[in-house]
Amino acid sequence: MHPQHPLADRKGLVVGIANDSSVAWGCAQAYRERGAELAITYLNEKSERFVRPLAEAVEAPILMPLDVRQPGQMEAVFERIEQTWGRLDFLLHSIAFAPGDDLHGRVADCSLAGFQLAMDVSCHSFIRMARLAEPLMKNGGCLTTMTYIGSQRVVPNYNMMGPVKAALESVVRYLAAELGHQGIRVHAVSPGPIQTRAASGIAQFDHLMKDVLQRAPVTRPVTIEEVGTATAALAYDAAASITGSIVYVDSGFNVMA
Repeated sequence: MHPQHPLADRKGLVVGIANDSSVAWGCAQAYRERGAELAITYLNEKSERFVRPLAEAVEAPILMPLDVRQPGQMEAVFERIEQTWGRLDFLLHSIAFAPGDDLHGRVADCSLAGFQLAMDVSCHSFIRMARLAEPLMKNGGCLTTMTYIGSQRVVPNYNMMGPVKAALESVVRYLAAELGHQGIRVHAVSPGPIQTRAASGIAQFDHLMKDVLQRAPVTRPVTIEEVGTATAALAYDAAASITGSIVYVDSGFNVMA
């Protein structure tokens, strides 16, 4: 990689690629184009056949399974990173899950088990990754997760994921405060609606997309490439004084009443 690339010689972990329309894939491409070397994970054997060619496209030396619900898998990923690189400079957490019945129902009717599962996968897993990344970020680093404006406002059909993402955003602020003295910055990126595999789980997503396009200052859809560019920039040395942020990449929709 060219030495002037802003992420040259940086090592990063990308969690959450499902296929080539994933936001995490847009981010992986952006990291790689800027000189970083990547470790990439896939959820299970079924998803591996979609993720492996993408990992090869960005020349990732580490490709491993990671289902955060499976004991030991996350620890194995970080152990491999330590063995291979001896350090980690940034990570991207781009995963979320809620059981369909709970996601499509009212928040008032959400089951305890469904809420706990959504919080575990979508929020607490970021805390666990931060804890494992901390000793590897010897020269500082950047932890980034993905959120959505449904954490701040009531978005039709986003339902229980709103409270879950609100918790995730609060975690970002607390981690930023706790890890900042080590030079570790923590962010959440909040994209506008993008037609991804995850979005397909939200009822009437097309109506949501149409509403955003009609009301946002920039009246066109956000792309995974644009989200990737913004996310990668947070890992630059030039962003060393920025932490605890919610970065909106949503065509300005977040400023509208």
